Amino acid sequence: MPQLQLITPDWPAPAKVKALSTTRGGGVSSGPYASLNLAKHVGDAPDAVAQNRQRLGEHLPMEALWLQQVHGTVVVNAASTCPDAQADAAFARMSHRICTVMTADCLPVLFCDDAGSAVAAAHAGWRGLAGGILENTVRAMQTPGEQVMAWLGPAISQQAFEVGTDVRDAFVNHNAEAAAAFIPGAQPGKWFADLYLLARQRLNALGITRVYGGDRCTFTEAESFFSARRDCTQSGRQASLIWLE
Repeated sequence: MPQLQLITPDWPAPAKVKALSTTRGGGVSSGPYASLNLAKHVGDAPDAVAQNRQRLGEHLPMEALWLQQVHGTVVVNAASTCPDAQADAAFARMSHRICTVMTADCLPVLFCDDAGSAVAAAHAGWRGLAGGILENTVRAMQTPGEQVMAWLGPAISQQAFEVGTDVRDAFVNHNAEAAAAFIPGAQPGKWFADLYLLARQRLNALGITRVYGGDRCTFTEAESFFSARRDCTQSGRQASLIWLE
């Protein structure tokens, strides 16, 4: 059985803060879900997903909280939330459960505070990002932005993320500086959006200036990551996880 290929965030988090991000390597799923698909809702064989989650669990010290993500802005407390709750972010102040988000082009954002007393994970597709999922997550942590750092996990890069004017307007109408995150596409009304820059802008506005990661592309790195846009309707999901030791 192949080894799981895991990414450890490169950031100066406190020692008791632990985090990782999965790739598509090291699981048992086949076909378009090969091989470490962690999502139950994408059409993969349920027993394969269960085995993949079990394999990941062997690298974790406690239970992961799997959410039913809906591209919204709801944030839940990992310690008191039931599995598969509808939410797009989770926070934790105790070491009872792991905050977990799944992605396949959307942006996973992990948070921790300087004291190592609070962590959070957010699923930021463009809808959630525009709607305020990052702001809601930091608010739930109840920590000033200046005392928080963030890590941007694997997401689709600007060169591969073409969107319509409606997406651009959703950000620019909120903050004119967001225009810097869009470059014109080949066709009128089309733009290439930089999710990483849009997230950094939102985080900076919250006082979070220590932002790490943001240098991978799920679309172009096909051997390493699932990509819903590249693989159309049949795509697995990788996960980003954070917890307090």
